[in-house]
Amino acid sequence: MSVRVLGGAGLVVVVVGLGVYGGQQVLRVRHMRGQIEAMQREIVTLRARTEELTRTVQRLRTDPAYVEKLAREELGYVRPDETVLKFPSTGRGGPGLGNTPAAR
Repeated sequence: MSVRVLGGAGLVVVVVGLGVYGGQQVLRVRHMRGQIEAMQREIVTLRARTEELTRTVQRLRTDPAYVEKLAREELGYVRPDETVLKFPSTGRGGPGLGNTPAAR
């Protein structure tokens, strides 16, 4: 075989090898860009949540009415001079409108 044919064949092998390797790298870069975009969206979401939590912490430190509201709603706290009225749930099968013998 001549040097020219061997050189041409070698060049074809190198070009094909680089094409395959380069193609894989292009796909890898595209995948990484997608991951970067997803992470940037997550960062924006997390920053918004951080700001929200910072405002909540500030309110808890400075707003006694907000603290009282949370204590009442989430923990069921009441003042000593208050009376608590508890009503039965009107869930399925329980007492309440529509579950009386006359309504059935």
